[in-house]
Amino acid sequence: MRHMELRNVLGRDGKMKNSDRTDYDVVLKAVDFLRDSQRDQPALEDLAAHLGYSTAHCQKLFKRWCGLSPKEFLQFLTLDHAKALLDGSASVLDTAHEVGLSGGGRLHDLFVTHEAMTPGEYKRRGAGLEIFYGSVPCPFGYAQIMATERGICGLGFSDDLAGAKASLDDLMSRWPAARFVEKPRLIAGLAARIFDPSRWNPSDPIRLVFIGTAFDIGVWEELLHIGMGQAATYSDIARSIGRPRAQRAVGSAVGRNPISFIVPCHRVLRRDGGLGGYHWGVTRKRAIIGWEAGQLTKAGQQG
Repeated sequence: MRHMELRNVLGRDGKMKNSDRTDYDVVLKAVDFLRDSQRDQPALEDLAAHLGYSTAHCQKLFKRWCGLSPKEFLQFLTLDHAKALLDGSASVLDTAHEVGLSGGGRLHDLFVTHEAMTPGEYKRRGAGLEIFYGSVPCPFGYAQIMATERGICGLGFSDDLAGAKASLDDLMSRWPAARFVEKPRLIAGLAARIFDPSRWNPSDPIRLVFIGTAFDIGVWEELLHIGMGQAATYSDIARSIGRPRAQRAVGSAVGRNPISFIVPCHRVLRRDGGLGGYHWGVTRKRAIIGWEAGQLTKAGQQG
């Protein structure tokens, strides 16, 4: 299997730029440092020294990557903040259902539409289906994306291109009988829409295609109701799908989510505010949560 290499990162115009790939490498180190020392509330000087940067460079890097200062970024990664999000978690899903939306604050969230493979298609495991794929830089390392003519059917992550093959193999295993075709331009265009909030458009939603059991798909559909800047617990989701005692099964289905980020399994937290697990790494989960907080902050400032 041959994997494409795009050495730049998607900009607002859909083209590529060089800065964000390096930024994410630094952010990963910063997230781990902030996690390990957050009780001490490290100063900007401490973080900059750990990264080997000046304080001015450190400040600019975070602003460029997510729109937050390092201090603000840390505030969104604390246990107290997670618990605050969960204070209203039980009502998040109820409210979303009541208003008929895929999330409580869709003005600042992805607009998506989705469909499930039919039982027959699921049984055939992708036989007769052509799936396009590629690996492209994104704000969180590299994104591995798969799509059919009907919509996106897989999205995973790797830190670098060396890890892209394992990520793609993971995603492709969901569709073992399909024919896979590498389509760099198509995948780059999809990535530009997925990771640029200015291109999230309710009149032109991103289309998704799910393959899974009826239970899995029910859980993934419920995840779409958790808006950006919100969170829910496994028990909240279990209750919302009418299976209040199926928390463990819900957790397993969340872990099998084939379309990460768009279907926001990263917004599912433990009841105590802990992040829990994440198929693509807990450090990346922290980074995504912080990045989303930055997008909401920027949108609020612009509004």
